[in-house]
Amino acid sequence: MIRNVSFRKKPTKRKCDVPHITNAPLRVPRVAKLMALAIRLDQLIRDGVASDQAELAQLGHVSRARLTQIMNLLCLAPDLQEELLLLPAVGRGRAPLAEKLLRPIAATPCWRKQRRMWKELRAA
Repeated sequence: MIRNVSFRKKPTKRKCDVPHITNAPLRVPRVAKLMALAIRLDQLIRDGVASDQAELAQLGHVSRARLTQIMNLLCLAPDLQEELLLLPAVGRGRAPLAEKLLRPIAATPCWRKQRRMWKELRAA
């Protein structure tokens, strides 16, 4: 007995049960999260939970260099740290301010110069 079998798919209409989202949810800027993380990690060292940045890097599964970059945000003037923490939420795409742009500012020891550099960065 011979039987013909068709393996062709029948055309079907695809249904999407997920509603189309027009507005992306707002999120906290990454640089604000990093600033909060730096403050938290510094507190862990002060409280004796971690002995040093090397231990925190190992616990956080990041390189010591990356942890140093994050912790260097603590070198910013207090008012700049506050501004970072209070940055407005962002929607889709990248936030206009990246941690990499803050590195030269954090490396400047004078808070007055930091504030000037910050204003220039925000104006750009």
